[in-house]
Amino acid sequence: MSDYFNETHEQVRQTARKFIETHVRPYIDDWEEAGEFPREIYQLAGDAGLLGIGFPEALGGIAEGDIFMKVAVSEELMRSTSGGFVASIGSLDIGLPPVAKWAKQEIREQIVPPVLRGEKIAALAVTEPGGGSDVANLKTRAVKDGDHYIVNGSKTFITSGIRADHYTVAVRTGGEGHAGISLLLIDRDTPGFSTGKKLKKMGWWASDTAELFFEDCRVPADRLIGAENAGFIAIMSNFLAERLSLSVMAYMTAQLAYEAALDYTKQRQAFGRNIAGFQVTRHKLVDMATQIDIAREYTYRCAALMQAGKNPIKQVAMAKNFSVDVCEKVTREAVQLFGGMGYMRESMVERLYRDAKLLSIGGGTTEIMKELIAKQIRL
Repeated sequence: MSDYFNETHEQVRQTARKFIETHVRPYIDDWEEAGEFPREIYQLAGDAGLLGIGFPEALGGIAEGDIFMKVAVSEELMRSTSGGFVASIGSLDIGLPPVAKWAKQEIREQIVPPVLRGEKIAALAVTEPGGGSDVANLKTRAVKDGDHYIVNGSKTFITSGIRADHYTVAVRTGGEGHAGISLLLIDRDTPGFSTGKKLKKMGWWASDTAELFFEDCRVPADRLIGAENAGFIAIMSNFLAERLSLSVMAYMTAQLAYEAALDYTKQRQAFGRNIAGFQVTRHKLVDMATQIDIAREYTYRCAALMQAGKNPIKQVAMAKNFSVDVCEKVTREAVQLFGGMGYMRESMVERLYRDAKLLSIGGGTTEIMKELIAKQIRL
């Protein structure tokens, strides 16, 4: 029913839907249990043109600046029913933009095209063991040594951390606070770099998540992304698109749970009729549908503001918080409507319920979003 999408968007949406139906949905349950999916899926996604959306054509991308094409594809990728799969296949969307925008030209041309083709994997490494949301106080340090930086420190909770080929890493090159932060592009085969074991999580099982370690890691100085000590601005500019993406993940997780509950309640019999015949069930489903529609439409409005060149920090933070709240409520109600079956690992709503929780943490916690909103309305 939305008027935000044009015919081209719908064509790309169908491509993404076919990709998920053919290459992902038949296998996603096994991949969730295995804790990863085959690496060749990246290349299949690249071949389908799904990884390059939003990146410059000169680097192999398509539809640079077309926010709604990205939204359309993101919605279809979520029909994989696995937030972990979507997070991992999309780790380039948080790891690669700083490289595409601010890295030296020869580095851009070397790194970006193979990632967009799915031949290489990119990740973002900001969070550290001692802190998550407090980005300005990160401790990983990079010291200039001739034509190299020597990096020491560690990162944690890094999506695609185990098998990424390139990491956009936030490091401290200056004094304390946000003014001393830079971004370095570090390859996995750089001397002094290593990954820890794969981290086990409550949800997002199909996503490989890891700790990263830097011990006298020698990084060529030309791998500096942007200007030295200007990395915090790049990190913050990256957050707007990431938070919009998390809003899409949230309302789509809720949408999938709602659709599953709607179908189940029409089939499940109790007391001589299907449980959709009870008023309490119908009203729950109505509330679920209403909340999802509002979350979706407000997220679309935020996307429209971004499409128009605005910087809707407050609105995107509101969209993320509202969509996540809806997601948690709807997935909980879906499990409740499924009853005992909703608690079983074989049930899709069980996975959606677990996956929902991460969305209030990743990309800035709900509490941090409220602080951003408070600043924007001058509280």
